[in-house]
Amino acid sequence: MYYVYVISSINRNYTYIGITDNPQRRINQHNKGYNRTTKPYKPFFLVFTENFPSRILAREREKFLKSGIGREFIKKIISDKCAGLSTDR
Repeated sequence: MYYVYVISSINRNYTYIGITDNPQRRINQHNKGYNRTTKPYKPFFLVFTENFPSRILAREREKFLKSGIGREFIKKIISDKCAGLSTDR
C-alpha cells in the first residue's frame, strides 16, 4: 500500500506533496528535519493522505496534485482546515 500525503508548514507558506509507504513515519521525518528540502519550513501539519494499491497509481495522483489544478485543490483543503483552527483576535 502506498500513500500520497500533503503536509503544510505551520509557520510559513509552504506545502509539500509526497509518496510513502508509511505516512506517520515520513511526517515525523519531515518534522525532525531529516529532509533537506523541507527542513527550513518545519514544523508541519498533515493536510490529507490518500492510499493506493500501487506506487504507479500513487505517483499519478502525486503528479496531479503538483499541477496547477491540483495545487488549487490543496489550497481549498488547507483554507478549510485553517478556518476551523482560527481564533478571534
